[in-house]
Amino acid sequence: MVGATLTQLNRIILGKEHQLRLCLSCLLARGHLLIEDIPGVGKTTLAHALAESLGLSYQRIQFTSDLLPADIIGVSIFDRDAGEFRFHKGPVFSQLVLADEVNRATPKAQSALLEAMEEHQVTADGQTYPLAAPFFVIATQNPIYQIGTHPLPESQLDRFLMRLELGYPDPALERQLLMGQDRRDLLATLVPALTPQQLLLMQTMVPKIHVADALLDYVQAIVRHTRESPRYEAGLSPRAAIALLRAAQAWALIHGHSGVVPEDVQAVLGAVAGHRLKLRDATETLGAAALGEELLQSVPVP
Repeated sequence: MVGATLTQLNRIILGKEHQLRLCLSCLLARGHLLIEDIPGVGKTTLAHALAESLGLSYQRIQFTSDLLPADIIGVSIFDRDAGEFRFHKGPVFSQLVLADEVNRATPKAQSALLEAMEEHQVTADGQTYPLAAPFFVIATQNPIYQIGTHPLPESQLDRFLMRLELGYPDPALERQLLMGQDRRDLLATLVPALTPQQLLLMQTMVPKIHVADALLDYVQAIVRHTRESPRYEAGLSPRAAIALLRAAQAWALIHGHSGVVPEDVQAVLGAVAGHRLKLRDATETLGAAALGEELLQSVPVP
């Protein structure tokens, strides 16, 4: 089932199979995904293709400087006939929500997603409304050096289980993009390879993937290294440790492993830890892949 989904996604997003597998792992682990890259590399197309391939209801929210929280969660409007206010649900009430260019909105608008992402519910006018299941947020973010961006606070970054970068395609694949069919036309040809019910079932299977004590030792050794190393301002939190384990279990499920092996942890480490760790040396920058590789070199496999 996952193989058919990946096959469809690889037809739309060329040459990014590792990132696509990470994206599916994030979804199966019940996390949320942050994609940080320059405009035009396929971030929005990826979100739309994933929704179509999984048969999920889909809404895209364009984050701008004048966006209000009510534009995301909804608003209460007075019904004269009924003589009462009625809540009209916003676009966050979908199974897959694309928060496009999330860091172009003000912190107040960004915070409207926090309860939805963490609690899978929305509170408005004292009333709590549950969100659809499965519920998956993909947020895209422009590089912070671009004009008109507001950095996401660490507390909100931590709500994203993974952060990815797509990057430029290889020259041969870029030639296929130039000569091939428009990606928007290809999106119309996609058919669901999984149903939402099958996806929910797979999500319940992820925490049941076997984890040996030695593997837990490995995860804890990685987390402990980030807390003790002078290179980082702060180490990985317990929530980050849980995120790393769940992501590794989801990666193991996708690849048909009966239990989590160190290679599963290594495959997801950069995407899980990259946006949670900040180097003390402000003049040094490391991408997620480089940071993950540095951690792998620093912590031996038990």
